[in-house]
Amino acid sequence: MPQLTQIKETKKGRMALFFDGEFAFSLDADTFAKADLHEEDLLEEWQIEDLRKQSDTRRALDKAMDYLSLRDHAAGELYQKLCRKFDEHSAAYAVARAGELGLLNDADFARRRAAELLRKRKSRREILLDLTAKGIDRDTAAEAVEALYAEADDGEDPELANARALVERHYAAKLAAGKRDQVAAALARRGFSHSVIRAALAEETPVERLGEPDEIARTMVFLADEASGYITGQVLGVNGGLVI
Repeated sequence: MPQLTQIKETKKGRMALFFDGEFAFSLDADTFAKADLHEEDLLEEWQIEDLRKQSDTRRALDKAMDYLSLRDHAAGELYQKLCRKFDEHSAAYAVARAGELGLLNDADFARRRAAELLRKRKSRREILLDLTAKGIDRDTAAEAVEALYAEADDGEDPELANARALVERHYAAKLAAGKRDQVAAALARRGFSHSVIRAALAEETPVERLGEPDEIARTMVFLADEASGYITGQVLGVNGGLVI
């Protein structure tokens, strides 16, 4: 039966336990006091294992408090972080305890995170993907995004405003060079919908709208007709004045 040969307080205020002369693990002060341990105590293996689990559980909770002191976390995100350092049981306990203390609320976190990402010019799709990556369930994430956009229903579409701002800040030169397709592709990669991209690019043309297929078709019919017989060696831009 292992013997508790030494108890030593660490610099962090934990109690280090040595069994048969070798360090085993440390306990927080509260757990140590409840265990009522003394040097030369003989403990069964199951008792030592139980103390070890209590140690891991408390350390996981302390680490959770450290993470939460730095910034808000979703419950799933916090659990994933803790699982990198502790067993699943200890991580789950720490997350549950943090929730009981009112330090975790996925719905509130999702709303704050969504608003933050919107300010960073993220698209609706990017916001949803970010929230689910943080461990927010799809329904909660969708509700947060819908609530965020509903707040702006009486004014300008915030996603269109973000797309327009990105175009003006990052893609104005490409538009001026007639590379509208490249700009549209870049916005699509950022998660903006076709309708938003179309509206954002339309505002960048002098006529403030995009061309319609039949406008291109009519131009082609004209060039193929005898009426254009005196036109030769010309580049005819059907682009609403975007490129002159």
